[in-house]
Amino acid sequence: MEGEVFPIWSRVRVAIDSPFKGRKGTIITIHMIATPGAPTFCFYLVAFDGGHLRKLLWFAYQKVARVAPSDEQDAEC
Repeated sequence: MEGEVFPIWSRVRVAIDSPFKGRKGTIITIHMIATPGAPTFCFYLVAFDGGHLRKLLWFAYQKVARVAPSDEQDAEC
């Protein structure tokens, strides 16, 4: 596996071209598959922000990017 594994509760966004591209969410759990002699695969269960999509979806590690705190917008009162 290339790159770092993001910890649970990390903020991420979908980085692939799909209907979910750009959607932000939180990693709820991580599933890793390790086979001797083969690359390790990592999958994240992501809970999306917002109200209309309440499902949790799995994404391969290379399909999401970590959201830096500066990318988050504070709610204005």
